[in-house]
Amino acid sequence: MDETTAKQEGSRPVLWKIEEGLCYFSLACLVFIPLADTFLRHGFNSRFPAAPPLMSHLLLVLGLLSGMITTRTGDHLSIGLFQFFNNRKLQTAVTAASALASAFLVTIFGWCSASFIRVGLYPVQMVGFIPDRVFALVMPIGYGVIAFRFARRTGLHGKARVLPVLALILGTLVSLPAIFKLLWGLDLPDFAWDLTDMFRGLAELLRMPIVIILGILAVIGTPIFVVIGGFSLIFLQSSWGEIDIVASQIYTALTQTSLTAIPLFTLTGFILSESKAGERLVETFKSFFGWIPGGTIIVTVILCAFFTSFTGASGVTILALGGILLTVLSPYPEKFAIGILTASGSIGLLFPPSLPILLVGAATRTNTIHLFLGGLLPGLLLVAATIIFGITISVKNKIPVERFSLKRAGRGLKQSFLELLLPLVLIAGYFTGAFSLVELSAVAVLYVFITEVFIYREITPKKIVTVFARTVPIVGGILSILALAQALSYYILDSRIPVIFADWMQNAVSSKWVFLLLLNLALLITGCLIDIFSAIMIILPLLAPLGAVYGIDPVHLGIIFLINMEAGFLTPPVGLNLFLASYRFKKPFVNIARNVFPFLVIQLAVVLIVTYIPALSTFLKGFF
Repeated sequence: MDETTAKQEGSRPVLWKIEEGLCYFSLACLVFIPLADTFLRHGFNSRFPAAPPLMSHLLLVLGLLSGMITTRTGDHLSIGLFQFFNNRKLQTAVTAASALASAFLVTIFGWCSASFIRVGLYPVQMVGFIPDRVFALVMPIGYGVIAFRFARRTGLHGKARVLPVLALILGTLVSLPAIFKLLWGLDLPDFAWDLTDMFRGLAELLRMPIVIILGILAVIGTPIFVVIGGFSLIFLQSSWGEIDIVASQIYTALTQTSLTAIPLFTLTGFILSESKAGERLVETFKSFFGWIPGGTIIVTVILCAFFTSFTGASGVTILALGGILLTVLSPYPEKFAIGILTASGSIGLLFPPSLPILLVGAATRTNTIHLFLGGLLPGLLLVAATIIFGITISVKNKIPVERFSLKRAGRGLKQSFLELLLPLVLIAGYFTGAFSLVELSAVAVLYVFITEVFIYREITPKKIVTVFARTVPIVGGILSILALAQALSYYILDSRIPVIFADWMQNAVSSKWVFLLLLNLALLITGCLIDIFSAIMIILPLLAPLGAVYGIDPVHLGIIFLINMEAGFLTPPVGLNLFLASYRFKKPFVNIARNVFPFLVIQLAVVLIVTYIPALSTFLKGFF
């Protein structure tokens, strides 16, 4: 029974109610704990007991439970080219193949997770008064349920109904190296070692065909997190590694407290979108900027830049502000509006107090103030280029302007004052050091909750459940991708690919300008494949000595790195902002990539300008 049918019949299985209740409870706790910790810290010079580890493990629970719900609702992110096939039989076959492959691979994730709990979480650590293994149990349970749900989504009938069962069985057989550890720990009998070596040899032999198959599965609509996990498994196994490293990296990714900001800012955006905040903001923006050609473009780009600068994460901007700003841009063609919102989601990473800039300073031991100054002119250039293009489109499409009315502007400001105050409150909290990023995200949830539920009274307490229900599938999809991307990143870094590339570059390229061009290409690819924080902390230190060889200023190198990461967010086939925008605006991935292409060209042009005019990054630091 799928969710639509269940709703129509008015029945909801007990498992659904349990997983939703636990998921909503985990999300609520992730709001409450940082708020309580902040209150105790500022008011009583005390702390909430075991706040950081408790939040990180609740995020793990939320990640797997929301992933289960996302699978149930069919909302996992995929490229989905199969939807353009007109042949109904072909669509059915493609759907079945995707579901079978997903059930097979996720079954392996589940067994690897069980093995990881057995041998990877030793000694047992306490999270408050609860062992960490209790929280980690959600991994094998969650992936087991997800695999079963994929198996049920094949849509096969008759004798073909045996195929989903075979996919689960085959996934279990391939997982034997992990199951052996589950049974015997690290003291395996000889036959288990022999069989494990046989699996590694087969993986090495079949690596290229499997990689090709995974690529095809990605194109036809298999969920992105499944494909990424498949790549991780085959690369690790074929390099004679342990497949349960995938589970280890999932655990590492989903127990990072900083990631808590993603579901909380997402929840903030959905609370606002379920109220009439968008309507009020539209009226206010029209009253203040409607008389300027392209006025709403200016507001959109600047708001996105500021929001991204203090969250430090581009995707959060799309998730939290996307719905509101899409309403603001309603006079524009939808394709253009979605394109500029997707592109603007990463446009503030070069402005203080950007967390990536702070990390670049720490990773390369470069003066942070110099990096902040170095990012100002390139950042302003990127903002200006995007705005100019937006104004050009405004004029071309003859977007109407309105006569300015002071009375109307005052009325609009009064009506939307509390929503307009939110960014200022958050920026002030961040700049003053009163709140960390996670605390800031929790404050945002509390602020909009009080504003929309108790002040404007546009969301009833009962409707909050609806807000949670709309938030969870997006959170589940995002965290599923981030978890498996961590595993793939582990392989890329462990195999020393960046080091090999750096050695080759130094030996093969003598020209500084050619090096810079190749560096841009490499970083653009890096921005597609690896999250910005892992890239900064691991890859950038490897590039810094190479930059010194070619006489590149450390500040200039850091800004080149960051601006390429920004462009990487928009670059197919795996640019993160493309996926997030696909989720937020409920549009196919291919359409999002097409809509954002003009803005990607603009960003790439700015990348080249910043790369080959070092003064843009180094001029201001000369004054300090």
